[in-house]
Amino acid sequence: MIKDNIERVKERIRASCSKTGSNPERISIVCVTKGQPIESISELAGLGYKDIGENKVQEALFKFNQISGLKWHMIGHLQTNKVKEAVKVFDLIHSVDSLNLAEEINKQALKVNKVQEILIEVKTSPEETKFGVSPVDLEEISTEAAKLGNLKVKGLMTIAPLAENIEETRKYFALTRKLRDKINPGWLLSMGMSDDFEVAIEEGADIIRIGRAIFNG
Repeated sequence: MIKDNIERVKERIRASCSKTGSNPERISIVCVTKGQPIESISELAGLGYKDIGENKVQEALFKFNQISGLKWHMIGHLQTNKVKEAVKVFDLIHSVDSLNLAEEINKQALKVNKVQEILIEVKTSPEETKFGVSPVDLEEISTEAAKLGNLKVKGLMTIAPLAENIEETRKYFALTRKLRDKINPGWLLSMGMSDDFEVAIEEGADIIRIGRAIFNG
């Protein structure tokens, strides 16, 4: 089932890329495995999908100790008191939502002699429950984070609000792309999940975070 579901996701990626004339091979799929067993992650790895996304540090740490050879992505909200464990596991932290968090990641990465790759999460949604750096503060915080010796800022991440009409998410992805283009056109964009990744791709996403469409079809 997982294999068939991923093929359907890839068909949707190809269709989205064809609209903009972009290469579907440039899109990285982060397989979101929150709540999924090790067996499912092993199946993904066997199919060649080794970018694994987790929302919680403790669950990721458990899985990290069970299976090797994967690239681990932190995609959930990261609390500062979890950073010490997070830098042991994650290759890329998508959800850096404050300079304070960036500084703590830098501090803990230094202790283990690691340069931690991060994305800065931008709060493009008006929803109170969403985390992220305000667009008006993004350039300043990005500049300060880039000065930290054990961090490497790789790009931006955003989460669009839920919408009945998926087209309504376009403006949030477009805003993130415009911010990226202004600050650093070479940065990656992590945008789009199971419901809205086609629109995110059309607006320039490089990384999509897919869970439900892989495991539930």
